[in-house]
Amino acid sequence: MQRVSLGDLELTALSDGIYHLDGGAFFGVVPKVVWSKKVAADESNRVPTGLNSVLVRDKERRGPTILIETGIGNKLSEKMAQLYGQPAQLLDNLSATGISPGDIDIVINTHLHFDHCGWNTVLRAGKPVATFPKAKYYVQEGEWQHAHENQRDAVSYMTHNYDPLVETGQMQLLRGDQEIVPGISAKVFPGHTRDMQAIIIESGGQTACYISDLIPTSAHVDLNWVMSFDLYPLETIESRKRYYSRAIPEKWLTMFTHDPATPWAYLEKDDRGKIVMKV
Repeated sequence: MQRVSLGDLELTALSDGIYHLDGGAFFGVVPKVVWSKKVAADESNRVPTGLNSVLVRDKERRGPTILIETGIGNKLSEKMAQLYGQPAQLLDNLSATGISPGDIDIVINTHLHFDHCGWNTVLRAGKPVATFPKAKYYVQEGEWQHAHENQRDAVSYMTHNYDPLVETGQMQLLRGDQEIVPGISAKVFPGHTRDMQAIIIESGGQTACYISDLIPTSAHVDLNWVMSFDLYPLETIESRKRYYSRAIPEKWLTMFTHDPATPWAYLEKDDRGKIVMKV
């Protein structure tokens, strides 16, 4: 568990554990002989993949308690659990910070793939209900619509993670870039999905961004290292350009959703113009 201060806020990286994805899919057209220098694959060509959420609180504990992303959760089918694993550690790690599900005021999902919103709900008497009972949940309306369009990534959507919340009004569907509360904004960066949103956090003249699957790990900071999972890979590259055009000169803290070891880092350009983590 790692913490960092950002102005008047405290950010805590919380993990739902580690699962495993095919390395070839994770790094797309990048040859294994290249990406394996950064990430080691197992005998099945799978790479360890983090499930990072971020808890946002003000240091005086006067404002809302915000959770960005909710991992895989504990509702995968037996087949999917065998394929991916189901570590289900988020609530335990949340409890270790002294926070219970009832303490969360706001939950923000960047998109609705199963590994980003799994703890949105839990099963009670076989029925999915909100894990965080008093929280308002936020996601893009276009992302929720896409979840029902049966497109190429349809296998990644599980309606019990979000439809019950939409039906009760507990999940708010945003339309484009929007401030959620003062200092916390959603900004759409298409590429991975059409309406994936990043979460921008601003306080005391400092900025952090949970960039989600636009830059899933610190091994993906190169402009052209795009996942095969991305529905619109050319838009991913354009969205990264747009992100870097502000994040690097303005010294934003970039938060990685799937890095198993590095939840966040500052980025810069080296002498060759290559984007690297700041040491």
